[in-house]
Amino acid sequence: MLSFSSLFTSSFLSATLLPGSSEAVLVALLITGSGPVWALILIATIGNSLGGITNVILGRFFPERIQSRWQGKAKDWLTRFGPATLLFSWVPLIGDLLCLLAGWLRLNIGSVVFFLCLGKALRYIVVAMVTVQGAAWWH
Repeated sequence: MLSFSSLFTSSFLSATLLPGSSEAVLVALLITGSGPVWALILIATIGNSLGGITNVILGRFFPERIQSRWQGKAKDWLTRFGPATLLFSWVPLIGDLLCLLAGWLRLNIGSVVFFLCLGKALRYIVVAMVTVQGAAWWH
């Protein structure tokens, strides 16, 4: 059970502006057989998604009138592609910025949460598949 809480905590913190490496924790738990693959993926996804949603909420506290060159470009990009850009919320640093900007732009929260969770789940599924296949290959 301790491994599940470590994975959740690592996943949550990795999705905030704090540094972390939830993939390394997930891989270690997969290799040691610390739980069913589906459960480890689910826990990592929930923790990382909640961390991303925290960034979206924080973004809603930014003043609406902030305007700099990078914000203008990011705003144009996010406005053009909409909440689907949150599929990339798992990308280090960029994902944090996308989540903050989605909150700042007050994008539809339902769509934001859907794409954010989907992107994060797909990332952990790929990490788990590569890990499990790699471990099977070595045996």
